[in-house]
Parts: sequence; structure tokens; C-alpha cells
Amino acid sequence: MHHFTYRRGVLHAEDCALDAIARDVGAPFYCYSTATIERHYSVFSEAFAGHGALICYSIKANSNLSVIRTLARLGSGADVVSEGEIHRIPPEKIVFSGVGKTRAEIAVALDAGIFGFNVESEAELRALSEVASGRGVSARIAFRINPDVDAKTHAKISTGKSEHKFGVAWRDARALYALARTLPGVSAEGVHMHIGSQITHMEPFKNAFALLASLVEDLRSDGHEISFVNLGGGLGIPYRWDLQEPPLPNEYADIVIALSNRLGARLLFEPGRVIMGNAGILVTQVIYTKRGEKHFIIVDAGMNDLIRPTLYDAYHDIWPVQEALRSGNMARADVVGPVCETGDFVAKDRAMPEVAAGDLLAIMTAGAYGAVQASSYNSRRLVPEVLVSGADYAVIRPRPSYEDMLKAEPIAPWLR
Repeated sequence: MHHFTYRRGVLHAEDCALDAIARDVGAPFYCYSTATIERHYSVFSEAFAGHGALICYSIKANSNLSVIRTLARLGSGADVVSEGEIHRIPPEKIVFSGVGKTRAEIAVALDAGIFGFNVESEAELRALSEVASGRGVSARIAFRINPDVDAKTHAKISTGKSEHKFGVAWRDARALYALARTLPGVSAEGVHMHIGSQITHMEPFKNAFALLASLVEDLRSDGHEISFVNLGGGLGIPYRWDLQEPPLPNEYADIVIALSNRLGARLLFEPGRVIMGNAGILVTQVIYTKRGEKHFIIVDAGMNDLIRPTLYDAYHDIWPVQEALRSGNMARADVVGPVCETGDFVAKDRAMPEVAAGDLLAIMTAGAYGAVQASSYNSRRLVPEVLVSGADYAVIRPRPSYEDMLKAEPIAPWLR
């Protein structure tokens, strides 16, 4: 569910008309709905009510400070993968993931007092031990276990097979927990698993969680006091409302709660896409249309603004901001941007209304992995981000000026 609907013939974000925002802010721009963010978080958290779960929103999905604060007010923690993300949120509910944590990043996280680390290799374990013991502190850790389970999702967002870089091999887990018990500065209190993103079937979760439960029982028999299990994120969302019906959080919870009851351990989660994906859109304006062997709709949002279609073969619904266009003639077209790349497209061979220069289009389900992956390729300015709450909206990341862009690149002294 989301709060983008047509009212009086114009697409609105909650109570704000998108054409009015476009006149004020200029296209293209990202737009997020507070009501949708709050609803998605609440639906997920309520599915685990009474089980003491800690929900650590995956900041990499959308790291805007206003988005993070909206979720923090609801009680969310955070899953981070870099020092920069640590600086975006109070540390007490932070879990630090990622295969390449540097010693400097580890030190920052320890000094901040984060909840814990998801450790992904023996080398990282030893580095964490050295840094923590050198500071006279102990780091709470969970090894990220790679269960060699196929998540049945896109290859570039699958993380739980043995050929992927993430986590420690299932067969090595017990030895690594034994090693951790001998090292200073680390306390292995949990087990972590995250097998991928945009998972739309329960079977991969069932398989992975069964392995995790078995491992926890083995570790406890080895004398380890495992007090929590971190099940990561990955629950899919509907990008195509006409085809997809991914499982709801309560269906996911049915599997997880059975696991929790078996283990008696605290639950941690790292949802990102399921909270933010349908909470955001990218509004773009038609620049030109071009007909030849193919019909092209050329818009002002490029692959530098939304890279998902070319990077992940991702499908995004496209809605005209003016509802009347939905009832007009439709024709197959490629929706493309102005970036100088053949891979610069939003949609290919899509049934589209007969739009003209100046018309606004909303690229749906763009709240996760949209703005965070944007770049200034072709020296294009990053697009603004807008947050809506009821009838109010605010620019929560402004469009930089060209002067700002140029100032970020000081000229070498010998060239002045």
C-alpha cells in the first residue's frame, strides 16, 4: 500500500499535488510519503509485536536524514555498512554490516557505542579484536553465516550462495565461534544471516532459517551463549502491481516466530526496501517524443538519477501525473533519459499514453535504491528529494547549483 493517488484528475502524494510540487521544485525530483513510510514500518513491527524484536532499518536503501529521523521516531534502529552511515543516526541501535570494514571504521563504531557488528570473515574478526582490545572495550558480534541457499532473486542482489562475497561459510561457523571465544575484545552473542534482496517466495527463507536454527543449537551445545538471531532483510515488494503479490510481513512473521519459539532468542531484522520502496517516486518531465522505427519518450530523469532499470533490469510502473492521459490512446514506447549512454532508459517497449513535451510522469516504487545510487554523471546535478506529510512538503535534499559542483573540484595549483 502507498499514499500516491489521483485526486481531481492529478496524482497526489498524500494531500500534495505533484504538479504543484514540480512547479515549485522543478523536475526531476524524488518524492517520499511520510504516511507510507510510517505504515510500512508499523505493519512490519506489528507482525512481531510481543517478541521483543529490534528492527534495524537498512540505511543503504535510502539514507536521507529526514527519512532516517522519521523511522527513528517510530523506534527503529539501523543497519549500516560504512562510517558515513554511522554518522547519520544515534548509535545505540546500530548493527554494522559489510565485508570491508576498515580498522578506522571499526574504531569509529566502537567509540560511538553501537549495538554490535556482523562479522563476515576471520580476518575481520581478528582486526576487530585488535582494535577493541586496544581500546579496552568489548564488541558484541554475530557472524554472518552464508548458508549456500539460492534466494531466487536477481543475481546482483542475491547474497546467500557460496560463490558470493558475503558472510562466512556454513562449514566454518563452529570453528570461528570457537576462535572468537579465545580472542580479547569480542563477545560472540548472536548469529546473523541475510540471503538477498527482493525475495518474493517464502521457500528460501524457510530453508535458510532452518539451517540457522540448527547452527544455533549446535553452537549452544558447544557452550556459546547465543542470545539473539539477526535474520537480515530481503522481503520483496510489488514493482508490478498487475503481476506481483509478494508475501506480506505477517506471512513472513509466521515462519520467523516459529523459529523464535524454538530458539528462545531475541530477533533482529534489517528491512530496507520493504519499508521505503513504495514510499517514494521519481517525478520526471517529458522533454521530447521521437518516432521512427521505434517510439521514444525522452524525459529529463536519466540513468544517473535512477540506475535500477539498467543495473538490475528493474521494472518500474510509470504513471502520468495528469489522470486524463491514462484513458487516452496507448502506444508501445521506450522511455529514455538524456544521458549519453544506450543503457539510459526507464522502460523499454512499454505501453505508454500519448504524452507530449511538458507532461509529467511518476516513476513508481523508487523510494529504495533510487536517490542513494544517483551520481552526477555527464556533470548532471543530483535531483532534489522532497518529503510529504499530509498537506505539507519540504525539500530534504536540495538540487545543487553548478557553482556548488565546480567548487567541489579545486584546480591543481600549477594549473591556476
